[in-house]
Amino acid sequence: MSEISKAKAAKERQAEIRRVLDILRRWGIESLGQFAALEKEAVAARLGPIGVQLWERATGKNTRLLKLVPVREAFEEAFEFENEIETSEPLLFMLRRFLQQFSVRLGSLHLVASELELEIIFSDKTSYSHRFKIPEPTNSVEILFRMLHAHLENFTSESPIIAVALKAETTKPSFEQFHLFETALRDPARLTETLARLAGLLGAERVGTPVLEDTHRPDAFRMEPFSWQLPETKAELPPLPASVLRRFRSPLPASVLLTNNRPAHFHSGKVQGAVRAGKGPYKASGNWWDGQAWDRVEWDVELENGALCQCHSSGGQWALDGIYD
Repeated sequence: MSEISKAKAAKERQAEIRRVLDILRRWGIESLGQFAALEKEAVAARLGPIGVQLWERATGKNTRLLKLVPVREAFEEAFEFENEIETSEPLLFMLRRFLQQFSVRLGSLHLVASELELEIIFSDKTSYSHRFKIPEPTNSVEILFRMLHAHLENFTSESPIIAVALKAETTKPSFEQFHLFETALRDPARLTETLARLAGLLGAERVGTPVLEDTHRPDAFRMEPFSWQLPETKAELPPLPASVLRRFRSPLPASVLLTNNRPAHFHSGKVQGAVRAGKGPYKASGNWWDGQAWDRVEWDVELENGALCQCHSSGGQWALDGIYD
């Protein structure tokens, strides 16, 4: 049906409704109660189908026009301090109060907190915000407070704090059934707390899961946020190689005597001796287009005592990468 046809049908319907209402007023019917008291058959005989539709609405026998939509509960708390604070005790006190209020409200609605968003406002009008992903959603005050406390333990700011706000994202409690030989973390909240403490001590860029970078540079990796849920894969694992290289993190300094540009004698803190055989050089370089250019020359050497080593030279400096078993 085109828009013109829809508009024409709507006007005709409005005209029919006005005609019925005019008849009802002439009958002396001035309220819905009086209209609903009429017999349906009599209304149908005198007013037609449009009158029956209006009578069914008046008597509540028609589909309800209004659909009740429950308002989503908001879990947000904020507090503005009377005086500027420079220590963490008043801040932690208010955060515990926020969490206690959240816990009571969540418990009454049978919900748990899945995320927390903390915002701190300073006297110079700047603010700091951080989102906490809760590994196992809960409404336990102690677990949530330990998470906030671990994050703020090493937190520092240049300006005093004048206000704090906390917001919680909620979800329904979930129960996961594991397979026979699968196990869950004993305490996901304690693991998250430990990671937060490590991030505070070492820096967030040093805590997480190492992921290899798409480059030919040996041992190049980046740190991603820690995840204990490994992706499912059906691919078969490759067989283990005949020999395994036990790498040193970081490579050990070494000195190498060269003869005809080939290693002749090797010395390091782990192994030393004359070189009986060697394979190389294996040259590699990259990132020449930016400020992180690198190049190295690798050798696999066998010493007279039978040790098999991997070493490399970079910028004129030698290092021992590892020893083959």
